[in-house]
Amino acid sequence: MVEREHVGGTCVNTGCTPTKTMFASARVAYLDRRSADYGVHDGPVAVDMVEVRRRKRDMVGLFRGGNERGLEKAGVDLIVGEASFTGPKELEVRPSGGGEAMRLTADLVFINVGARPGAPPIDDLDGVHALDSTTVMEIDEVPEHLMVLGGGYVGLEFAQMFRRFGSEVTIVQRGPQLLAREDTDVAEAVAEVLRDDGIEVLLETDAVSAERDGGIKLNVRTPNGERTLSGSHLLVAAGRPPNTDRLNLEAAGVETDERGFVKVNDRLETNVSGIWALGDVKGGPAFTHVSYDDFRVI
Repeated sequence: MVEREHVGGTCVNTGCTPTKTMFASARVAYLDRRSADYGVHDGPVAVDMVEVRRRKRDMVGLFRGGNERGLEKAGVDLIVGEASFTGPKELEVRPSGGGEAMRLTADLVFINVGARPGAPPIDDLDGVHALDSTTVMEIDEVPEHLMVLGGGYVGLEFAQMFRRFGSEVTIVQRGPQLLAREDTDVAEAVAEVLRDDGIEVLLETDAVSAERDGGIKLNVRTPNGERTLSGSHLLVAAGRPPNTDRLNLEAAGVETDERGFVKVNDRLETNVSGIWALGDVKGGPAFTHVSYDDFRVI
């Protein structure tokens, strides 16, 4: 097994495990603020993001360590480095710690490299130091006003989380509803819950440009004209492209779609015999239970 950074993939390292750990802290803050509604009177709520982050890191380390021990117990040779194809069944692996690259050959190859946070084509976005779904979990303060670009699962989870930590939150969604793949009544119910929490939800709103002026200004185009939003932090949660751009799939002859996702059939076989793809890299819903089912299929 070749792994570029951390065993466990998105779920363990930057997805389910850390976000649910942080969300648990956010829920405690939310319940504490509402304690008087239940006859329990408490003082003002203070959230220490450094402590929240430490708890999150500890949980990730626990889960990741369990996966590493499981691989070792199973007798898997783990190589920490980045691989790319040099032929249909040949890989060049560059060790993460430096050193000489190595060549691996195999009759069976499984591509399971996942995806990463994407950056939409917005003018001057790089200059405002926008956060993504990984870096937002490393901040050491509660944002005064978090603007969230994207109304999918990732954006909504962080929007509610940081609202419950105490941030003002604005969600910017270019489509006519949140959660574009869900039924309209479900999306409307979610939007109502978020608005009840005090989150501003802007639909059919396109982000045009961003600039830093003390805080961050996000220029958007709404159905009622252009508008400038101001916030302290900007989270970009607008899609996750696959990590195929550095695999040199052309050398192996493996086909991808126009977005770079690996094409597979119902058995997760690529167009090249002996090469499979599973997990987020093959496209479709990026859910952990889908990845588990890919394991069943393989």
